[in-house]
Amino acid sequence: MRWLKILCLATGALMLAATLAGGLWAGSRIAFYELQDNVVHLAEKQRYLEDISKRQLPAAPPNIVFILFDDLGYGDLGYTGSRAIATPTIDKLARDGVVLTQFYSPSAICSPARAGYLTGRLAPRAGIPYVVFPEGSFYDSLLKLAGISNRLPAEEITLADVLQAAGYTTGMVGKWHLGDHSPSLPNDMGFQHYFGALYSNDMQPFALYRNRDIEIPAPADQTMLNQWYGAEARRFIAEHSGAPFFLYLAHNFPHIPLFRPVADEGRSRGGLYGDVVEGLDDMVAGIVATLKSQGVYENSLILITSDNGPWFQGSPGPHRGRKADVFEGGMRVPMLAHWPARLPAATTLDGLAMGTDWFPTILDWLQLPLPSDRLIDGNSLRGMLARGEDSPNEYLYFFSSSELAAVRDARYKYHERAPIAYPQSGSVLSFGFSKGPWLFDFATDFNESYDVSALQPGVAERMGAALQRKREEMRDNPRGWVSSASAPER
Repeated sequence: MRWLKILCLATGALMLAATLAGGLWAGSRIAFYELQDNVVHLAEKQRYLEDISKRQLPAAPPNIVFILFDDLGYGDLGYTGSRAIATPTIDKLARDGVVLTQFYSPSAICSPARAGYLTGRLAPRAGIPYVVFPEGSFYDSLLKLAGISNRLPAEEITLADVLQAAGYTTGMVGKWHLGDHSPSLPNDMGFQHYFGALYSNDMQPFALYRNRDIEIPAPADQTMLNQWYGAEARRFIAEHSGAPFFLYLAHNFPHIPLFRPVADEGRSRGGLYGDVVEGLDDMVAGIVATLKSQGVYENSLILITSDNGPWFQGSPGPHRGRKADVFEGGMRVPMLAHWPARLPAATTLDGLAMGTDWFPTILDWLQLPLPSDRLIDGNSLRGMLARGEDSPNEYLYFFSSSELAAVRDARYKYHERAPIAYPQSGSVLSFGFSKGPWLFDFATDFNESYDVSALQPGVAERMGAALQRKREEMRDNPRGWVSSASAPER
């Protein structure tokens, strides 16, 4: 029996040693992990921006005001069908501008969507397929342990980088959520002026920054966000209206937790959520008034959209699904473009479009070249918006984090395997099922209710093949790097 006791002691010692070693490894990985930026493409980025700085903009370049709401659903605005929430200012911009009815966010979750909007690249290309958490938080530690990026890679080129190099004054107000430390802060990624929060309003500590320094310590009073963000946006416009400017206003609302000032309590028929959205419309009204008072309204391109579908409250409109899934309710978002000097009024377009398209669209309007060392996933919408041409997108690809989950063309949408939650009211438990592949025909079924893969086997095969080609492309070149010689003509 003595040998058995010795064996047990030795085994226990080995297990303890392995546990300690594993703990030390995990602790050191978390403590010392930092994303390694690509020095080759950092250099390419600098060369590209230097080239942009030497180019001359066309006559009368527009000011650009890009307003991105957080978790605003497709059906949460008056012009998209809400009867509970009044948004008269946004509705008027929609009536006087171009509305895109089949517009999709680059992702159904926060950080990847923002990366896609700003870079024109799908989130896995941009190196940020997952939500970013505050440095040192529990979830940040888990991501570091898995070796997952916790910030936008410095070699990525944002729209602000390009516009600043081209001579625009660039400013951001609101939620960044692409990293809370250098070299991935707003001031590192093209924004000359920044005021806002570095991540979502449910993450702690929630402080507001002026450029790199805290201006309003945590916990910032979120009933004041509209007042603070609106005033900052108006000030930026007033101070920089003498030359082209780019303002990126990324509000934290209507992401939860929801707050509104006492004066707004009960103003809508949509409860607290509706009160918050109506307050956002007031903020937009102040921005419009400032553009007009500064004499730059006619030549300002105003874009208003959302980073994904609604979360616990809010309306996805007639669409299936909500935030975080690739059904329409998670991906399809309201989108309007308003530019009196160049875009037709009272125009509704049904062509396919995605948030990745704005980067190449704006560069196309400004006659600026795209970067040559990387693939840009978006396509220019200039012809579609200005002249009513067909969409430049044959397919749109919907990612769930780093996994390609669905593909859409002008008529059909194909889900390879759709995870379906089966909850029971009153219970915290739910069951998950994996179903598919599914094919939905939007000509007869806009809310993805009826699988028609058996009726249209040829279409299902074609769509499945398109998904597989994209998956292989992403597997072979996940960041989409190309040599200058092989860069595609755009």
